Order: sequence, then structure tokens, then C-alpha cells
Amino acid sequence: MPKVGTEPVRKQQLIDATLKSIEAYGFQGTTIVTISRFAGMSSGIISHYFGGKQGVIEAAVRHLLEQLQRGLLSRLHAAGDVSALERLMMVVETNFSGFQQSAPATSAWLSFWTQAMHDPALARLQTVNSRRLESNLLYSFRHLIADPVRAQEAARMTAAMIDGMWLRSTLSAPQQRDFTEAERLCKEFIHLQVERYGRNISGSGNA
Repeated sequence: MPKVGTEPVRKQQLIDATLKSIEAYGFQGTTIVTISRFAGMSSGIISHYFGGKQGVIEAAVRHLLEQLQRGLLSRLHAAGDVSALERLMMVVETNFSGFQQSAPATSAWLSFWTQAMHDPALARLQTVNSRRLESNLLYSFRHLIADPVRAQEAARMTAAMIDGMWLRSTLSAPQQRDFTEAERLCKEFIHLQVERYGRNISGSGNA
């Protein structure tokens, strides 16, 4: 009889192994065999828990999405009562966090975006990811920019800025990667949007 709690641990180990396999071999090169090798488990375990390669890859992508969500919630919880502008800064910081800069995460995200163009299940997850980022940004922009159209545009442009700067940094040569500068530019872009279209936020401005 399996020990209580074994299944969640094994599932996470398989997800971690999947990310390592994607880093090493990409989506196409990742197989049940490569995942099981990194996990140190039999290939049958993957089929048992996830139904096969597609299932464990989708679970790995969901793990990346959950890490983003948890990262933001953790920052907000630690900070307590924050202003709408501060919350926007935290959204940016979460997307450029250490985990999102790690080799397994960057390799998985790049492979995921490429594969999502051809895989309906992954495309749906990409839609969830994009909408979640825009929603998080829009929530705060609405408190800072009175015009709803401008607020929506600011959220969309900032989301594109975050994705674009992260991608540009990731694709740069290792010695030229500068996630810190990319994060700074995204924050500066937000400030410019608020200065141009926003209310006077010199007061509390809390959301």
C-alpha cells in the first residue's frame, strides 16, 4: 500500500523531471523515457499519474502558471496593504523573479510558446496565461486611470512589454542577459502611462 502523501510528491518529481527534459531536449525531444530517466522512475508511473507525455507536459505548464500566481500572491501577502501602483510593480517583479529566470523555466516557456501554436490544449493554457496577466494589470490600472479604454490599453501594452522584455532577455547571449534592466524598463513604462493618463496619485491611491 502506498504511503499517504506519496502521490503528490511523485507527481511534483515528474513535473520537475519534465522541465529538466524540456531544458535538455525541447518539447519534441522530450519523451516518456527522458522524463522517467530524469525522475528516476519507471515510465509506467508517468502513464499512471498523467496518462502519458501530453498529460505530464500540460501539468508542467500548469505548474509554471501556478508559480506565477503564487509568486504574486506571496508578494501581496507579505507587503500587506499596498497602493494600486505598488501592486503593478509587484506584478512586474513576479514575472522577472528568480524562478522565471531559471534555465528550466526559460526553456519550458520558450518551448511552450512555440508548441502552443500547434497544440490546442497548450494554446488554451497560453490564453489563460495571457488573460491572467492582463487581468492582474487591469485591476490596478483601473484605480489609476479613470478612462476605462485607456486603462485597458495600458494593461495590454504593459503585458506585451513584460512578455517582450522577458523574451528579449531570455534570447540574449548569457553574458548579455539583463533581467534587472528589463524589469526596470517595464516599471518605467507603467509610470509613464500613469503620468500621462492617470489620476493624481500623490495621495493614498490604495486599491
